[in-house]
Amino acid sequence: MAKRDYYDVLGVDRTASPDQLKSAYRKLAVKYHPDKNPGDKVAEDKFKEASEAYGVLSDKSKKQNYDNFGHAAFENGGSGQGGFGGFSGADFSDIFEDFFGDFGGGGRRSSRKNNNRGSDLRYDLSISLEEAYTGKKQNIQFSTSEKCNTCKGNGSKPGYNPDRCTYCGGNGRIRSNQGFFTVQQTCPQCAGSGEEINNPCNDCNGQGNKQSSKKISVTIPKGVDDGTRIRLAGKGEAGTRGGASGDLYLFVNVESHQVFKRSDVNLFFEFPISVADAALGTSIEIPTIDGGKAKIKIPEGTQSGKQFRLKGKGMPFMRRGDFGDLYVQVKTEIPVSLNKEQKELLEKFRKIENERSNPSIKKFFQKAKDFWKN
Repeated sequence: MAKRDYYDVLGVDRTASPDQLKSAYRKLAVKYHPDKNPGDKVAEDKFKEASEAYGVLSDKSKKQNYDNFGHAAFENGGSGQGGFGGFSGADFSDIFEDFFGDFGGGGRRSSRKNNNRGSDLRYDLSISLEEAYTGKKQNIQFSTSEKCNTCKGNGSKPGYNPDRCTYCGGNGRIRSNQGFFTVQQTCPQCAGSGEEINNPCNDCNGQGNKQSSKKISVTIPKGVDDGTRIRLAGKGEAGTRGGASGDLYLFVNVESHQVFKRSDVNLFFEFPISVADAALGTSIEIPTIDGGKAKIKIPEGTQSGKQFRLKGKGMPFMRRGDFGDLYVQVKTEIPVSLNKEQKELLEKFRKIENERSNPSIKKFFQKAKDFWKN
């Protein structure tokens, strides 16, 4: 069967850059890799085909020959046909490291301590809007895995030390053949530590860690918002056999407030005023998030929905010295359950009010008249 065009194999244009070629090959290699498709002959053939195509197109000299002469450039024993002939060592390990670890013994080794790193933990913490404004220190308690005091975390009885793993020879990694190449993987017996526990600690059963209740003090910074995640490095579960501890993540929930609504660092709320105050003007006293009060002058003729801004009266920016703003929207409340005197006064007012007092009403009715006329 005739070979497919190498550019068609990778799904790229003939003008593709080296980075585009590598990206296209990476996707195909991950999709059709034999480790992910055991026993699938079709996937294996596609993997080899993509590898051959990239092996040629990633090599400047071979690519030039292919662009000029096509597959004929590599016939009669020419280089670049099949296998991984076109890869440099750096390209090869870079492409494969992200889905099956160190390749062929030439890749970068993972630290054994990283393999034994403790798990990260999550703690959900609810605070009020006032606490988000001022910041807060709080003690929290949670269940976690901590280093065993008896064996000091090595998993062996006092007086004993872990032995070298007999499966991997203490390397923490094992090699295995995968078709036409060799890969290194974490040792399944020692989980990459390179050690075996033959005299396990009685207190932790050789684990090196024990479950316990832990209590720590945490600081919630000023200005923290709902959904903020705070990382406390090394406060998660203890690592095993010398591994680093995991991290603790605080997920902050800021509770809704009975007065203020928050948007980023700004605060909003509605303030109801009477028709008389809106028409004649007045001064109002409003609450602020810091527990204080502020005065706003309402000019005469203020319409319902008018918004007033109080600069610097909102929430603090995190790790900065400035603040957001407070926006107060006045809402004119129409009186209900009027007594006789109130009704008489309003009737009298309605008779003497003129169109100049209500420009929006006048404008609307003019538009309506024009609409009916047309």
